[in-house]
Amino acid sequence: MENYQKARTEEQLFPCPFPGLASDTPEVRVKDGSKIRNLMGFAMGRMEADECRQILFSGSGKSIAKAITCTEILKRRVRGLHQCTQLLYRTVQEVWEPLEPAAGLDSLTVSRNVPAIWVLLSKDPLDNTQPGYQAPGSFNTLWAQAAREEEAGQGQRRKRGAGRGKGGSARQGVGREYAKKDFRGGVM
Repeated sequence: MENYQKARTEEQLFPCPFPGLASDTPEVRVKDGSKIRNLMGFAMGRMEADECRQILFSGSGKSIAKAITCTEILKRRVRGLHQCTQLLYRTVQEVWEPLEPAAGLDSLTVSRNVPAIWVLLSKDPLDNTQPGYQAPGSFNTLWAQAAREEEAGQGQRRKRGAGRGKGGSARQGVGREYAKKDFRGGVM
C-alpha cells in the first residue's frame, strides 16, 4: 500500500432500522470529532420541548462509545425515557489511487463493514417485545445502590499517598545518608 494514497471514502447510506418512525423525529448523528456538549445541547433542547416525543442517536465505528454516552446522559437528565437499541454493520468503501499514475497501477476499491448503533429514545412507550428494548427506570436500582455506597464511604475517606510527607525519601529509614551518596555508590 506504500504506492497508493487514499482518494476518498464513501459511506453507504443505511435506512433507519426503526419502521414507522415519524418523519419529524430529530436524528443526532454522532461523529468521531463531535463534542458531547454540542450534541447534548441540541438533544436537550429538542426533548425539553413538549412537541418532540422521540429522538434518534446514531454512530458508527469509533463514535459508538460517544453515542452511548450521549444517550445515557440524556436518560439521566430526562426521566422516564423508553429506549430501543439496534446494532448493525454499515458498509464503507475506500478508493485508493496510485501515487504514480505512469507506473501502470490501477485504482483500488476496498469495502469494509463497520459496526454501527442506532438508539431510539422516546417519552411514549415502545414495543417491549422488540430486541434491544430497555424500560425507563431500569437503571435506577444501580444508581441508587451506587449513591448509598458513596454516602456510606463519605466519612471514611483518607488522604491518598504513601505518607512520607514533604521531602521524604522513598526508602524508609535511610534519610539524609541516601541523598548524600553519589551515583557510584560512594558517600560524599
